[in-house]
Amino acid sequence: MKTLLALTLGVALAASAVAQETPRLTIVQKIAPAQAKRSLEKDRSAYLLSYFKDETHSLHFAVSLDGYTFTDVNSGEPVLNGHAIAEQKGIRDPHIMRGPDGAFYLAMTDLHIFAQREGLRTTEWERDGDQYGWGNNRALIFMKSFDLIHWTHRIVRVDRLFPETARIGTAWAPQTIYDPQTRKLMVYYSTRNGKETDHMVYSYADPAFTTLTAVPKDLFTYPVPGKGTIDGDITRVGDKYHLIYVAHDKPGYLRQAVSSKINRDYVYDATKVDPETVATEAPTVWRRHGTGTYVLMYDVFGAKPVNTMGFSETTNFRTFKDIGRFDEARSPMKATNFVQAKHGAVVAITPAEARKLQAHFVH
Repeated sequence: MKTLLALTLGVALAASAVAQETPRLTIVQKIAPAQAKRSLEKDRSAYLLSYFKDETHSLHFAVSLDGYTFTDVNSGEPVLNGHAIAEQKGIRDPHIMRGPDGAFYLAMTDLHIFAQREGLRTTEWERDGDQYGWGNNRALIFMKSFDLIHWTHRIVRVDRLFPETARIGTAWAPQTIYDPQTRKLMVYYSTRNGKETDHMVYSYADPAFTTLTAVPKDLFTYPVPGKGTIDGDITRVGDKYHLIYVAHDKPGYLRQAVSSKINRDYVYDATKVDPETVATEAPTVWRRHGTGTYVLMYDVFGAKPVNTMGFSETTNFRTFKDIGRFDEARSPMKATNFVQAKHGAVVAITPAEARKLQAHFVH
């Protein structure tokens, strides 16, 4: 049985302790491009879904060969335990993308919202809630891999990077996209100072994906005073960038802003893009292989009795067709062996990469 090599914080765990953990990805200190087997976009006809669950606060993976039916590679158990990789002993909001170097990049929120209940800390939040608000945190988690199995790992304490970020109340839902103008990986996330208004900012990562290299700047100015925005997702289509995000003037409503530049000049549009009548968050967009159809996926956290993923399709980013939620009778979207997935992201992979990942988790 393969086990996690817990080099994350420079501390090797005893084999007996590791055996009690469910994760089986390997944390390494360094990876080399020589490990990569480059694939062409035309061959990436399969899909990898990264997600987390509230009950585990850990990383989960599911794969699909057709973009409709997803199967968790570890039977619904974590592939990497939040206790092992996060300062708060829990992760949320995992986002995965493939860079132009062929590597995979994972960015996550370092946050455990139930840590007090689970005996991981004595206070409700990491810092005083009266000063820093609900769910306050200070760190992001960056990971990089060429094979989806061996990953580097860094806890990025955003509050310590720059004087301008010393008072952050949150560093939530990081996502990564390649900026062709700067030829760098742009990381954008939701933040606030203290208990001020949530908003989205961007910065750039170093090539090794271990830190942010520039003071974060505002990504998009929301026109409703005092109302926050979180959970941004940027998709490049032709010469336009489509930013879909959560607008907090109407909780759970997803909206879109469009720009010809990756990091500024997004134009506000009041149109609601998701079809849900209950609260949603965590929008992410991915393209169906070999088509001009894009899937907008979102976390329907207002669904009762439990949250689920919802899906819409678009070919023009103006009209979005509702195709239902995971495992609804009317929906083609199926989750074969897992439930209650939260804040997911999907990246295109090859069928061989999907099979290799599944084989790694065979008991």
